[in-house]
Amino acid sequence: MPDNLIINIDQLHKIYILGETKVHALRGIDLKVERGEYVAIMGPSGSGKSTLMNIIGCLDVPTRGKYYLNGQDVSGLSDDQLAKIRNKEIGFVFQTFNLLPRATALHNVELPLIYNGRTSSKRREKAVEALQKVGLEDRMNHKPNELSGGQRQRVAIARALVNDPAMILADEPTGNLDTKTGEEIMEIFDHLNDIGNNIVLVTHEDFIARHARRTIHLKDGLIENEQTIEQESRE
Repeated sequence: MPDNLIINIDQLHKIYILGETKVHALRGIDLKVERGEYVAIMGPSGSGKSTLMNIIGCLDVPTRGKYYLNGQDVSGLSDDQLAKIRNKEIGFVFQTFNLLPRATALHNVELPLIYNGRTSSKRREKAVEALQKVGLEDRMNHKPNELSGGQRQRVAIARALVNDPAMILADEPTGNLDTKTGEEIMEIFDHLNDIGNNIVLVTHEDFIARHARRTIHLKDGLIENEQTIEQESRE
């Protein structure tokens, strides 16, 4: 497989069995994402975008087809193996933030490193560095209820970054934010991509997808079309 691909998906199918009914959520997806790319996945309800996101994020496996993440075939791994891949290769950002309410911003960001067996001092160093990247180092000792929605999402982005993952996977990351705050969060993603981070964004909002360099539209479990946006037109 070419070294320049972070995601290589070949004829991906996902079928759910609901009683006697088979639901074909994905019907043969082919998708390649190069290192350093910023990709948005869009589609109406029932298009398969959530299913594709779950497979890209190693939260689920395909019924058939192949998925190579960072050169490794992850399409047939066990739950335990997928959990290790997720912790090492993927930084997740969700619209609901998913922060521990009684933990400080710093401790929330440190959490993924605990599972990697890092020392306490190394965890703190990496967490502070990640919070600096999102401009929140001055709030690192605050708990989520002491932070605004935008600040909570910055903490979540820092947590996604702290492991130096192969890719950041963001699911509707501005869904709980007002328009102005959402734009500020998207500027962080733009900056992270500019400095070399892979970003895969799942959204139903056109103005959010326009931040990506490439937009993939799904319909009925298939890629309906793709659009590539030149960097100049995005700025």
